[in-house]
Amino acid sequence: MTLLSRINELFKKELKVVNIGITGFRDDLKSLKVPVIHVEFRPPAGGNTKLLSILKKLK
Repeated sequence: MTLLSRINELFKKELKVVNIGITGFRDDLKSLKVPVIHVEFRPPAGGNTKLLSILKKLK
């Protein structure tokens, strides 16, 4: 089975989605009646590498 045929087979099945972080994607999927599980995620220290470095020293 080629990669393309495997991808085509995938999209013939019921779509199941795990959404991580961005709630807008979850909301769009819900509006389309697509079952979605949402996982809250934010980068450590809000993505601030300097703050993250300081926090790592506290451990």
